[in-house]
Parts: sequence; structure tokens; C-alpha cells
Amino acid sequence: MFTNTGLRAVLKLPAAVLRESSAALCSAASVKLWTNRPSLLSGPKARSVTGSFAVPQPVRQYARAPKIKKTGPESQLSDLPPTMLKMDYAAVPLAQTTDDIVRRLLSLELASHTEKLQLKKEQLIAKVQRDENDRSSEEVKVAILTARIRNYQEHLQKHHKDKANKRRMLMAIDQRKKLLKHLRLIRYDAFEKVCEQLGIAYTFPPEYYRRATRRWLAKKEFCIKVFKAVQKQKAEQRLKMKNLGSTESKAAETNAAEIQ
Repeated sequence: MFTNTGLRAVLKLPAAVLRESSAALCSAASVKLWTNRPSLLSGPKARSVTGSFAVPQPVRQYARAPKIKKTGPESQLSDLPPTMLKMDYAAVPLAQTTDDIVRRLLSLELASHTEKLQLKKEQLIAKVQRDENDRSSEEVKVAILTARIRNYQEHLQKHHKDKANKRRMLMAIDQRKKLLKHLRLIRYDAFEKVCEQLGIAYTFPPEYYRRATRRWLAKKEFCIKVFKAVQKQKAEQRLKMKNLGSTESKAAETNAAEIQ
């Protein structure tokens, strides 16, 4: 009745092997699958009916590995707790005693990015300002520019093709560099305090930088030759004047001796 060699081999397997196989392989569908695909039963292990028989393993469809999200630098607004009140309502005593729903509406949990950034600016200003009413000193300007630069950097991490904001960030960096350079010259202690409180690593600008082109190198070499030639002429003139002065002094001495 069964003409397939594989089916005969399966039927002659001991009961322990059959119990190890799954119920799905013993069903009618699995038998039909084996009869339709005799190539699975072919091989050196399936030639001998009385010997061992290798049951084909089911094909497993493995899922793709999850993509690892790239974690960028930590945001400067991450240290702001969501339960903190907004800057407009922080000094209102009634906002401290309201119920949870109203307090949630007035907190940073539902605040916009602009409001959080403004609060961060005020925190940085409070670290470096000279007094409570100081809003226009160089330290305060550096703090405002620092918050703005870090906001641009976080934005460009996600939108690296935003050329307009990249240009604004570079302009803000140049402006802050000028303020820090001036502050370092006039008040070095305030400069150190600002860099320490705001976490700024100040790097000294190069003394002189110019792109070395062939025209500029040729011009520089020519200028050096002219400078050396001029210095040589001046040295010859000084030597000539020195010799002339010595001869004049000797002549004056001899004249004075003859007069005496």
C-alpha cells in the first residue's frame, strides 16, 4: 500500500523515537508533505530501511534583529524636573497650593521647548551674574550665548542638513569667543569663573593663519630677499659713516695738536 521507502522507515521506527517527534509531524498533513518531497528523505541515512533515519528539521523563519537606536549627547534640558513650575508661575504663592491637575498644567511637564529653554537661560545667568539686577554684563551675555549654542547643537544632531541654523550657531560661537577673549584680558578671575560654571573649554586662537599659496610663497621669498638687501645696504652705510667719523676725529686731533 505504501510505496514510499521513507514512510516504511518511519513506520518501523521504535515507539520512543515516535514519542519524541511532535504531534504535527505525525498528522496527515506531515505525511502528505513527506510523500510530496521525497528529496528530504534521500541521503546516506535514508538508504537503509533497517538503519537509523534522520527526521528533517522544520525550517525556522528567524526574525530580524532590532535596530539599535543611536543615543546622542544628553540634552541640556534633561536636568529640569518635570514637576518644576514654569518661570512665570514660580513666584506665585497660589500656584504652590493648587490641586494636582492645575499644578500639572503650570509645570514643565506640559511646557513648550521655548519655555524650558528660557528657564535654562535664567539658571545659567544666575550662576555668573554679578548681582541680582545684572542683565547686560559680559558674563550674562556669555551665558545666554552658551544656552543658545547648545540648543543649536542638539537641533543639528537630528537635522544635520539645516544650514541656516548651523550658520547661526557658528555666528554665536564667534560672538562668544570675542566676549571671552575680551573678558580674559580685563578680568581674568571672572573669565575663569565663567568657564568653570558654564563648562566651557576655552582654546586659544592661532596667532596667525593664512593659506599658503604658490603666489604667497613667492611673494614672501621676494620680500625676504629685499629685506636682507636693505639691511646689507644699511650696514654698509653705518660702517662708512663710522669710518668717516673716525677719520674726522683723527683729523681734528691732529689740527688741535698743530695749533698747540
